[in-house]
Amino acid sequence: MLLSLTPMLQTESIPETKQWYAEALGFTCVSRPDDNWCHLVKDKVELMFMTNDHLGKPQATATQYIVVDDVIVLYDDIKHRVTVEWGPERMSYGMLEFAIRDNNGYLLSFGQDISRP
Repeated sequence: MLLSLTPMLQTESIPETKQWYAEALGFTCVSRPDDNWCHLVKDKVELMFMTNDHLGKPQATATQYIVVDDVIVLYDDIKHRVTVEWGPERMSYGMLEFAIRDNNGYLLSFGQDISRP
């Protein structure tokens, strides 16, 4: 049985990434103090970051998609602290979404199911 999936993403600076996620989105570092790895948590969402020089600069063609209970409340709360890439936008597949980039350039998309009344 598969129980969870937690992305482990490359960063060039653990301290800067911990600070960005704490200030922009309210994540907490739940790992031991380490400048090479961290485990960030907010509500039911978990992300891990690592520094590995052999991997090069942070990059991803993937979107980190986070389902939320109220996209507009989150958007209104964080829009002044982040650069919004797009949205909020109603999507044809029944989601209300917006996206931002973190300090590493990773795309974070936030979505709320609006297909049911």
